[in-house]
Amino acid sequence: MTESSLAARPDEPMPALYLGHGAPPLLEDGEWKGQLSGWAASLPRPTSVLIVSAHWQTAPLALSATQKVPLVYDFYGFPQHYYDLTYDAPGAPDLAAKVKGLMPANEPVLDRPSRGLDHGAWVPLMAMYPDADIPVLQMSMPDLDPQHLFEVGKRLAPLRQEGVQIIGSGFMTHGLPFIREYFMGKEGAPQWSIDFDEWAREALVRGDLDTLFDFRAKAPGMPYAHPTVEHFAPLFVTLGAASRPDDAPTFTIEGYAYGLSKRSFETG
Repeated sequence: MTESSLAARPDEPMPALYLGHGAPPLLEDGEWKGQLSGWAASLPRPTSVLIVSAHWQTAPLALSATQKVPLVYDFYGFPQHYYDLTYDAPGAPDLAAKVKGLMPANEPVLDRPSRGLDHGAWVPLMAMYPDADIPVLQMSMPDLDPQHLFEVGKRLAPLRQEGVQIIGSGFMTHGLPFIREYFMGKEGAPQWSIDFDEWAREALVRGDLDTLFDFRAKAPGMPYAHPTVEHFAPLFVTLGAASRPDDAPTFTIEGYAYGLSKRSFETG
């Protein structure tokens, strides 16, 4: 089966997505899993998926396996059944070639044929496309610079016209060191998580890219919301891939899990 045989080219470009991917227990959270599966059902069927996860940063930019696509179980201390999960999606060699062709000559793209999908990729994809019948390619983040990641997204944007689903997978807030009580069952979210989420929502609605680029200095709740910034960084690839990045996105998932913002969105 070829990538192009999986779906007809949509009349409009596929929207670009940013989502909170959670951890493997997301797959047992009926509400959250249902939100992701319902979101996928509302979209045109992709010809393939190109996903950028918070959990793969390497320079130069690199691409995952394009033949047999293994999984990376990059989490620790979970029950064994999470390490037994599989997601046997087809590889996407044609998409990999197109990604390489869209990057500038002075920014090489490496092949990592043994690199599989990490949990920032396969957990949401298992919820969204459980049949694992859509070709998937994971791309690394070459750095965490918002403006550079935005430019990478702009280069990828033409793929959306070919039915490619571009996904930035992270978490709108990710202050894991500061939420122990929420893992113990406390309801709601800490104020720093609420403040950052609302700030991000308002900046996205305004299309205020400059403010978003300067989130380290301007966002309330920092650095608690993102003591390290890799879970916010994929958002900039998504915005770069959008046709109109300064238009307000559609927020498809809101609320909190373990005190962290699940806010996810699509943009045209």
